Amino acid sequence: MKYPISYELIHVCKQTGARYGILHTPHGDFETPIFMPVGTQATVKTLTPEEIKEVSQGLILGNTYHLWLEPGDDVVKMHGGIRGFMNWDGALLTDSGGFQVFSLSKIRKIKEEGVEFRHHKSGAKLFMSPEDSIHIQNNLGADIIMSFDECPPFHSDYKYMKQSVDRTIRWAERGKAAHQRPDEQALFGIVQGGPFKDLRKHCLDELVKIDFPGYSIGGLSVGESKEEMYEMLEYLKTIMPEDKPRYLMGVGSPDDLIIGSMNGIDMFDCVLPTRLARHGSALTHNGRIIIRNATYKYDMTPLDPECDCYACKNFTKSYISHLIRTDEILGARLLSYHNLYFLKSLMKDIRVAIKNDRLKDFKEEFFVKYGYTKKEENK
Repeated sequence: MKYPISYELIHVCKQTGARYGILHTPHGDFETPIFMPVGTQATVKTLTPEEIKEVSQGLILGNTYHLWLEPGDDVVKMHGGIRGFMNWDGALLTDSGGFQVFSLSKIRKIKEEGVEFRHHKSGAKLFMSPEDSIHIQNNLGADIIMSFDECPPFHSDYKYMKQSVDRTIRWAERGKAAHQRPDEQALFGIVQGGPFKDLRKHCLDELVKIDFPGYSIGGLSVGESKEEMYEMLEYLKTIMPEDKPRYLMGVGSPDDLIIGSMNGIDMFDCVLPTRLARHGSALTHNGRIIIRNATYKYDMTPLDPECDCYACKNFTKSYISHLIRTDEILGARLLSYHNLYFLKSLMKDIRVAIKNDRLKDFKEEFFVKYGYTKKEENK
């Protein structure tokens, strides 16, 4: 079957095995590795579509669970999908809603048919099946959509994890059978299995048999240590299909983006940059700073002297610190813009390092400057 997206592998870093490629979608071609800003409610928090274009490569996320609950996927469909709803002319990816079902609802019941759970705010009873998830995503209209999966706690026991993985595989089959727009929307399979390499391989092997145009890695960055996550990525790097895009879900700190890229990941997403912004923190080339701190009250320098984003070119730390401390909305907007621009620039630097066969060197240089190396020494 000819899928609506494809992955073109162009270069493999001789130092690390990292992949530089092109992700071809119906709404644009994107250099990878790529970081995708998260637009949970059909908006990247505080930013206009024009601003999102400036701080992204043009591929962003929407959240199936939240848009299903409010305003409803039927309302989004009336606008021609998320793209028309939020006036976005770039590319889109939606998650399955599964992670929110399992992380936001304290009371849930997993059945073979799907999951019964409670609304995370109202407490109302809800149900979602693999078919429901795909139907909602068909209405939302993203270029790339996700299979409905179970995301169990990373350290679940082996017996439960095996049952969960087998259920996720069956749900992936059902989701593919229910997919009504396969010529327009690429459905990815999601590799689960927690810390168990044999279960991860089993899950991947079965998903490859079903045949998806891309594969996501789920169940990481959910409470395990970074060492555990990196060990699993290093293993998966050796067995993931080379001709399909590899998407690591929910990961976006600078160290994870670099090490994830070193382990063959092509796509990343995370709410981290905008969440940090709302709490008054900025990502800079010299590490993360908490701009709301009083120490910046008289600081006349930009957030990051090495950044050429709008916020850094036009405002001082003193001004942005003032905005954050007085709860002015512009403060969160400027920090969101800057943090996303910073990650966009970081991914560009990662791609250049891959093409120059020096991503390991780049990682070591970046870690020293950012302060990661110092943190490791102080453990």
